[in-house]
Amino acid sequence: MTAIINAISRTVVSVSRADVAKHALLLAGACAFVFVLSLTDGLDLSAGLF
Repeated sequence: MTAIINAISRTVVSVSRADVAKHALLLAGACAFVFVLSLTDGLDLSAGLF
């Protein structure tokens, strides 16, 4: 049990702020993408439309 706790604490300490910021931006981008997709529900986005 102690080994597991030590491994988790080493992993958490090694995460930098840049990694956290990168993952937060990726999450925000994914959320925005899903939001835009939800707005297009029911629209005809086929190739013939363009």
